[in-house]
Amino acid sequence: MSRDERRPEAATTSSLDGVDTADCSEVLGRVFFFLDNELAQADCAQIEHHLEECGPCLARYDLERTVKTLVRRSCSEQAPDTLRQRVMVSIREVQVEIVRTDPRG
Repeated sequence: MSRDERRPEAATTSSLDGVDTADCSEVLGRVFFFLDNELAQADCAQIEHHLEECGPCLARYDLERTVKTLVRRSCSEQAPDTLRQRVMVSIREVQVEIVRTDPRG
């Protein structure tokens, strides 16, 4: 096993068994929308295919799905719509900032 294969972050910077690593950042950038069923069917199929082929992305997806499930189970109250909207805007701003500052491109 090479040094790069042991590091999960290497999966997004080098080629893995035919998986286009440029797709990794795109898939991970849309995984929240995928989890929330906010993507078109064709986009969902593309992400599902990538996750079948890319172990590191699948691991990140599984982690995000697990966290989302635990939060859903833990929260019995629903926030007011105005608060929910403000939180969603903040989350999207952080996601955009992360994408902009990601050294992997």
